[in-house]
Amino acid sequence: MESAHHPPVGRFAPSPSGPLHRGSLVAAIGSYLSARSRHGQWLLRMEDVDGGRVRPGAADAILRQLTDLALDWDGPVLVQSRRNDLYQAALGILQTSGYAYPCACTRAEIQAAGGVYPGTCRHGLPAGRSPRAWRLRLPEAPSSWQDRYLGRQRGRNGGDPVLLRADGYFAYLLACVVDDGAQGVSEIIRGADLLPFTPSQRTLQRALGFPSPAYGHLPVILGPDGRKLSKSSGAAPWQGNAGNAWQQALADLGWAPPPAMQGASAQQWRDYALAELRQGKALWEGRHQ
Repeated sequence: MESAHHPPVGRFAPSPSGPLHRGSLVAAIGSYLSARSRHGQWLLRMEDVDGGRVRPGAADAILRQLTDLALDWDGPVLVQSRRNDLYQAALGILQTSGYAYPCACTRAEIQAAGGVYPGTCRHGLPAGRSPRAWRLRLPEAPSSWQDRYLGRQRGRNGGDPVLLRADGYFAYLLACVVDDGAQGVSEIIRGADLLPFTPSQRTLQRALGFPSPAYGHLPVILGPDGRKLSKSSGAAPWQGNAGNAWQQALADLGWAPPPAMQGASAQQWRDYALAELRQGKALWEGRHQ
């Protein structure tokens, strides 16, 4: 439990598949402000566990962007691709406990079943089939939790998610939970597009003996076409004045800073936002439901 003697540990964990864009800036700035406004740590992690999505130079570009934004992180940058031994050990624990089970289904078979894994291998592999991947056995009952900005949430992912893929890569789900637990992350502030992953992550945290962090999901930033801004949708990377980027990110969070802040530097915007939060301003009002 967080206290004056145990300030929060937050993190930002981008995938080095391209530079940060407007949507990912909101997650970076939001997670930073949440942790730093309560004198906590802010950790940085490169989620490059899926080597097929990594782009040369992207990690360095992200580090430069964060530095330009005056977002300082604690300790070394954790790089997932160097931690496969830890993920393998965690998978072994799950296999022994029965939380993980082998699956022989192909992507084509799952698509033919409507795109959601129907649990074909949940009670054993079909006759004559060999395992291709390992999946997490989710509980039948839906999970519920309190989101800091969205209020009470209840749900579960559709279908048991993959932990180790057929191509040999560990899934984001497993790597993320193992790293959060190993780093002592106590709060996860991120975009609401990742909200559906929360039930599976909470299940995996319990299975591995990790405490569940507090979750807070920030607004998803949409492009002119109404689609979520993302690297995969071709969102333009953030470039240019870092002070303007701060102003835009705070506006996306519903802030209306005073006119005197116009033209301020990134460091001035950072210090202004931290002071406002320490005086009781909400990072984002959210939509409690």
